[in-house]
Amino acid sequence: MAEVLRPGQSIELLKELHILTRDGKLNQDSRRKLKQVHHLCHFIEPLLDEVLGRQDTLTLADHGAGKSYLGFILYDLFLKDRASAHIYGIETRDELVKKSRDLAARLGFARMSFLSATVAESIIADALPPRIDIVTALHACNTATDDAIRFALAKQARHIVLVPCCQAEVAAVLRKRKNESFGKTPLSEIWRHPIHTREFGSQLTAPRKNARERLQQILQELNLQELEARFLDPQPS
Repeated sequence: MAEVLRPGQSIELLKELHILTRDGKLNQDSRRKLKQVHHLCHFIEPLLDEVLGRQDTLTLADHGAGKSYLGFILYDLFLKDRASAHIYGIETRDELVKKSRDLAARLGFARMSFLSATVAESIIADALPPRIDIVTALHACNTATDDAIRFALAKQARHIVLVPCCQAEVAAVLRKRKNESFGKTPLSEIWRHPIHTREFGSQLTAPRKNARERLQQILQELNLQELEARFLDPQPS
């Protein structure tokens, strides 16, 4: 397990996130999840250093935070000793926001805040500062990647880190219409079974996952030209 954990990483946090079992064990699924988050942390760490090299404060918003794995681990590894750094988790599901707030309180992560809001609400929310330095969106399904880009531009973010995942939107349409298509075309067999529907939706939406092109299009519409795009290896993320 030592090869997966980072030096100084909180074992208690990983247990609370159910990445580690209560007796400190790591199963294969949790190992994969932790490697994904660490892979993103490796990419985000120099962005944190870049911002803190320019200014004394740092704000990071994790959009569509879910259970806030990424936010908690970033805080634990890099920001818990930075008194001027603050992480905001933005999520629409109230129950996940409450759980994240409770966990932050138990661990003493005082500079983590969680907001139950849509993208439109979060842009104008008083609970968030007018500017956010870094915006992240991990496995942002459906239109959540576009929402994160919109939020980041509204907040004048210096860096945006996205891992798009949008096949669920198309897969839902295929499921809704699949009974109508059976018998009309041999191609309907492609989405007869749920796993095939999901994979077919993934292939159809693959071009939309190119976050750079989507971001460039939005920037052009706003007459903003400066953009530096980097890509992560898709396998670990």
